[in-house]
Amino acid sequence: MADILIAEDDENIRLLLGHHLKQKHSVFFAQDGREALETISSRHIDLLIADIMMPRMDGFDLVRNIRNLGLLLPVIMLTANQSFDAKRIGFRTGTDDYLTKPVNLEELMWRVQALLRRAHVSESDKLQVRGITADPSTFTVSRGEVSIALPKKEFELLFKFLSTPGRIYTKTQLMNDIWGFDSDSGEDTIKTHVYRLRSKVKVIGEIEITAVKGVGYKADIVGASADE
Repeated sequence: MADILIAEDDENIRLLLGHHLKQKHSVFFAQDGREALETISSRHIDLLIADIMMPRMDGFDLVRNIRNLGLLLPVIMLTANQSFDAKRIGFRTGTDDYLTKPVNLEELMWRVQALLRRAHVSESDKLQVRGITADPSTFTVSRGEVSIALPKKEFELLFKFLSTPGRIYTKTQLMNDIWGFDSDSGEDTIKTHVYRLRSKVKVIGEIEITAVKGVGYKADIVGASADE
């Protein structure tokens, strides 16, 4: 499961691409290059899909800024311009791949997966910590012979907690990272998902999700030896 940012000023295209990619990945959105750069500077992004022609900062300048920051995340550029000069500029600025509009969604998935493989990011990478396994390809969490399947958002929330046991995540961090900064959901959504998770992971054991008053939530793995 990768974190993918779509930078596109056309809302219909942005939502179409996001809907397709959300089947396997966590997707974030930006309406222009400057907003995309702010997102990339403030949180981890595994792959960027960016339109060339955007207000405030176009795709070329966005990629230049990303590379100047020393960030190596893969970039797919969307373009209606198939000219050699446009592609030459794009590759020189640090673009990894091109897709021509209108975008073929199946081809988009092929290219996304190819670039993620090269960057050693895969939606099938399992997380294993202290005897517990979280598998993003099936949204399952298991320990020994016990396994449970979770809805996508609940799994993403638990996966984040298990990635860094003991770390406190603020409600804002969780909302932005799991639901997206443009989501209409509120803090009650996080509270509901945490409540459901606590109930479901009881069969797994060892996972303890707690609220940190006035801050957010964290998860600890209790009762397991450190070398499990």
